[in-house]
Order: sequence, then C-alpha cells, then structure tokens
Amino acid sequence: MAYIKLAVVPAKILKNGKHKIRISLSHASNTRYIPTDCIIDDLTQFKDGQVVNNDNAACMNKKLRTLLNHYQTILDEVYDINVYSCSELINILIKKKSYTNVKLSKVVESYLSELQEDKRIKSEKLYRLACNSFFEYRGDIVLATLNPRDVKLYKLYLEEKGLSPTTIRIYLTLFKVVVNYAIKHRMVIFEEDPFEFLTLPKSNIREIDITKEELKKIRDVDIDNYRINIARDIFMLSYYLGGINLVDMLEIDFRKPYIEYYRSKTKNKKQGESKTSFSIQPEASEIIKKYMKKNGKLQFGKFDTFSWCYSVVATSMQGLADIAGIKKRVIFYSARKSFVQHGFELGISLEILEYCIGQSMKTNRPIFNYFRVMRDQADTAMRKIFDQLL
Repeated sequence: MAYIKLAVVPAKILKNGKHKIRISLSHASNTRYIPTDCIIDDLTQFKDGQVVNNDNAACMNKKLRTLLNHYQTILDEVYDINVYSCSELINILIKKKSYTNVKLSKVVESYLSELQEDKRIKSEKLYRLACNSFFEYRGDIVLATLNPRDVKLYKLYLEEKGLSPTTIRIYLTLFKVVVNYAIKHRMVIFEEDPFEFLTLPKSNIREIDITKEELKKIRDVDIDNYRINIARDIFMLSYYLGGINLVDMLEIDFRKPYIEYYRSKTKNKKQGESKTSFSIQPEASEIIKKYMKKNGKLQFGKFDTFSWCYSVVATSMQGLADIAGIKKRVIFYSARKSFVQHGFELGISLEILEYCIGQSMKTNRPIFNYFRVMRDQADTAMRKIFDQLL
C-alpha cells in the first residue's frame, strides 16, 4: 500500500536556512519526496501537516491540499500498485501532468530502452522497425490523439508498400504492444480504443521444421568450414536444450547437471511460475564441454558475443543445409520448430512440450487448476525425442 502526506525533511535545509514543504510517499518500506514551491522560515511553522504562524499560511495550505488531493487521485488510478517500487510511483506522480501530451517517440524510446536493458537486442531492432514504419506513415504524434481511423490507415499504408500479410501482422502487433505499454504505465488515456476495429491479417504458417532424418544429416555431415561448424553446434545445442533461444543459451550457467531459466522473451509477460527446468542430456553435454568457460557460460570459439553468434547462425544455416543435402529452407528457429514437431509426432502432450521450450502456457485452460509440469516429465519427454535420433 502507498501513503502520501505533507512533510518537512530537516536534513534537506536550504542554503538560507529555510525549508521546503514536500509531498512524502511511503511504499514498499521506502520513502521518497516531491518538493513543492511552498517554503517556511523554520520548522516551527509546520505542525500536524499544516503551515502555521506564517503570513501566507492560508494560501499555502490551500495549495498544498490541492496538490495532495491531485497526487492521491493519481495513486487511486494506478492498477496493481504493488508491482511498482517507491521510485517508480514517484515517477508516475511527477509525470502525470503531461500524460495526455506525451509524444509517441517518447513512449517508443522508453519501451526500447527496457528491451535493451533486458538484452533483447533482436526484439529491440524489430520493434524499432515497426514503430519507424508508423513514423514514416504519420510522423511523431501526441499519442492521446491516436484513434481507430489512424490505425486503419496505417494498415492500408503497410499494404500499399507491398509488405506480406505476415509482416503487416507483426508490425501492427508490435505497434499495439508499445501503445499498451503506454497505457499500462499511465502515460496516456484513450477515450476510445485505437485498435477496437482492427482485424489483423492471417499469419502464414512458417514451414521451417525439418524431419528427424534431415536433422541427423545436419548432425552427422562432415564440414570443413569453421563458421558452418560453429553454426551446426549452436543449432544442435538449441535442439538438445528444447529449442532454446540463442540469447538464453548464452546467459545460462552450465556447471550444474540441469538448467533452470526464465525465457527472456516472455519473462516479463508471464504471471505466476514461468521457470523452465530440465536435466542436460548427454547429447547436449558433449557440445557444452567444447565451449564452456570457467564461469559456466558458453563461448563459441572466437565468436564471443550474442551479435557475433547470431550473425554466424543467420548467415551460415542455409549453407549448412546445402552441405547436408537438405532441399528446403533451414534457419536457426528450425531447431525449436523441429523439436516441437518431433515431440508431437511421438504423442508427447502439448503442455509438456510448451514447458520444455519455455513457452507461455494457456493458463485459461481449466485443466491447469489440477496439475503442473515438472522437470522429470520434461526429462522423460526429451529422452523420448532424442532416442529417435540414435
């Protein structure tokens, strides 16, 4: 719970010996202050939350009561106040005055900075592309002016550019995420939902999974090229770790016989328990031993950053497929898609497969009130999938 009141902080005395009246916010065992422009000569002029013994006492008290009521109203509008720290609430209170005037560019940069902090580099670039496409269509706008007609015309603009239905769907979805971010953080209030009448184009299903036989070809083919060899090891390790994303693979400490991690792509979106945990199977251990550093993290040869590793798999996967004699498109994501497809073909439940790949499970299914997936079930499923490759 958050509480606000008027206060004077003796330690924050001004150079002339006077004191500012401050708005005190107490929340989550912390206290922060917002200074006002009401100043008293000394501490005796402030008693029981009011200015006393001052020629301007009546005027200042009226102003301070108005400020206090204003900030209390803002706090009352904050949804699920307990998810915010005291400092975050202070920021909400301070910025509330300009919420309806916030520019889209400010919201975009705020959201992208969070992606950068979470090291979601690939996602940050994709969100930036989506938002830049809106800026190309309309320019920077006061976000509160966004309406259903704007969104409809933006969709038409993307179609006229000749973008595929899948790309249009992605751009509109990401743009909506950014707008919802502004709503969640009380940066904007809409009188009508800008996306109320939006119908997203149907997304084409990406047929990028490969068969067990094709996967074995990739695993077993002799390769002389250094980059392609590295790409093959990263690809196979992703498959052996349940289709794990590259950014998560590079963050995990592999010194234990099992791994536990929160998928970086969705860790801030899931509610409740979202950890994925399973034992490291022998096939994965063999690759991990080649690249594990003393701190348990992986370094794939001279490619020692996420950007380098991502570049390697992005540019080398199709060459790897060609060498293995696979006549279809193969990308790094094929490891994840193939792991799920192979498990599904073996009759493994979708709930267990979702758990193995760190996917957000559909918690609105009533069955989730009665069971939860655990490491042993994930281990059994993985072993069943990998045994088909022997």
